[in-house]
Amino acid sequence: MIDQNILDNDDEIADSITSDTGQELWEHYRFVAEKGQTLLRVDKFLVAHIDNTSRNRIQQAADAGCIIVNGKPVKSNYRVKPFDVVSLVMDRPRYELEIIPEDIPLDIVYEDDQLLVVNKPAGLVVHPGHGNYSGTLVNALAYHFRDNPDYDVSDPRLGLVHRIDKDTSGLLVVAKTPDAKTYLGRQFFNKTTHRQYVALVWGKFEEPGGTIEGNIGRNPKDRLQMTVFPDGDQGKHAVTHYRVIENLSHVALVECQLETGRTHQIRVHMRHIGHPLFSDERYGGDKPLRGIATAKYMQFVQNCFKICPRQALHAKTLGFVHPTTRQQMDFSCEIPADMTALIKKWEDYCKNGTT
Repeated sequence: MIDQNILDNDDEIADSITSDTGQELWEHYRFVAEKGQTLLRVDKFLVAHIDNTSRNRIQQAADAGCIIVNGKPVKSNYRVKPFDVVSLVMDRPRYELEIIPEDIPLDIVYEDDQLLVVNKPAGLVVHPGHGNYSGTLVNALAYHFRDNPDYDVSDPRLGLVHRIDKDTSGLLVVAKTPDAKTYLGRQFFNKTTHRQYVALVWGKFEEPGGTIEGNIGRNPKDRLQMTVFPDGDQGKHAVTHYRVIENLSHVALVECQLETGRTHQIRVHMRHIGHPLFSDERYGGDKPLRGIATAKYMQFVQNCFKICPRQALHAKTLGFVHPTTRQQMDFSCEIPADMTALIKKWEDYCKNGTT
């Protein structure tokens, strides 16, 4: 029997596993071989159990490490035996419904025959999932590529190479060919991409910068949150480097550089060191965390929340080596209007000498 239970896609926080190469993967199908199962190649086993697929497609999935048996990746010639747990996993949540092309404006920073770089606005969900079956970046890409017969929006070998949260703005790269996705994906795994974010966080810094290192995993007390496991016995290895751009009274503007790419990494790491992102409801940044609670100050902070009613985080730069030209490509996009207005409001607050 097929277990098609796919968890929610709220801010890309669906349950996932990590492959032996460190890639984050989502389970799309799960089967338990019956007691009377005769020895059978896993590619033939899966073709018999999954509708509308081919043995070649399954073999490609196995080559990519996406066929898991009893928790371990196997090749397509593995022979399934009784009670084996066989899973097919992919690098994105499963699309439960057909992807409908939607004419959603895209801010395309760069495009050629291999890839596309897009500046995602805050509020746009990346992948369709529970509660977000339309109006996503993937729906917008389906419309953008509607006349391209070589681009199948449902093909996991194409598409988004990485993700950012719904309410985070900034740069993403989209692969238009399987080879491009493989080549770009390898760079993300090998940590050779250049990704810098700008964030406004609560609290001033004494030091000019630093490195945050701590395993990130789901918070056992709140499944919608991730948390840091400092002892390293749970979660996934995560490293964030940060540099203070400017202290602004009770907040600070920082630049964060990702060494790894875990779910909510910057949001979780900054909270872990006592500096939650400004206006980040999920991680406690949506209330005044610094300053004296006078009526005037509290009203000022509430006005700031209205200006930027989402976590103040923007993926500003993205750099990688092009999959065919092998040339270094670096992109940058301006901080969006809501964060720009928020930063200016705090700068004016400091200039007025308010404490």
